Amino acid sequence: MKITVINGTEIKGCTYHIKEAFLAPLRGRYEIAEFYLPKDLPHFCVGCKRCFFEDAGKCPHAAWVTPIWDAIADADLLVFAAPVYALGIPGALKALLDRFSVRWMVHRPEPRMFSKRAVVMTNCIGLPFMAKAAQRDIVNALSWMGVSSIRRLGVGLLEGVVWDELSAKRRGKIEGKAGKLGRKYEGVRPAGKGVKVRVKFFMSKMIHGIVQKHEKVPSADTRYWQDQGWIRAK
Repeated sequence: MKITVINGTEIKGCTYHIKEAFLAPLRGRYEIAEFYLPKDLPHFCVGCKRCFFEDAGKCPHAAWVTPIWDAIADADLLVFAAPVYALGIPGALKALLDRFSVRWMVHRPEPRMFSKRAVVMTNCIGLPFMAKAAQRDIVNALSWMGVSSIRRLGVGLLEGVVWDELSAKRRGKIEGKAGKLGRKYEGVRPAGKGVKVRVKFFMSKMIHGIVQKHEKVPSADTRYWQDQGWIRAK
């Protein structure tokens, strides 16, 4: 099994320790690729739309985006770990997810995404429910990219924002919860398409079937769907 981890911050604080506790049962057994933002993608999307009109490889920041996407496409398990900033995800992580919108079902989905599993981990200063909006951003992106099996782990720190200043009891409880979730992915099998993903795919297929009838020249999206054999060329 291959695991790709996207860290929403470079700081090795609470998020880092939660993620490490999750990975502890898996390290040494599986291949793990990790990326830290914004170090591994120091640019925001400039809105040139070259990924939509031409190809994702034409992105002006492809040198940073492509290695991350290749690792995601090649992995069996995806792990997103991010702190909650202003009830949302960090800007660097949003910048990464923005680049992947071209991989959404309505554009050019990667078939390998349909069998992946994902875990979204967040932490916030207050109660866990305060992380729902941040988790939703990541879950929605993954779902539209074709991932059906997505688990969430929201941690409310309660005592503070500095890991070493949390009580040993609180740290132990958090690590135990994350480690327990990590053990569930030992020897896990590929996932299948869930109902939500199937519906999104069906809707997207209908849209592309209709759109191509009105195109004088097939768009990059239309050509992709035709090449995949998902729609017939008009």
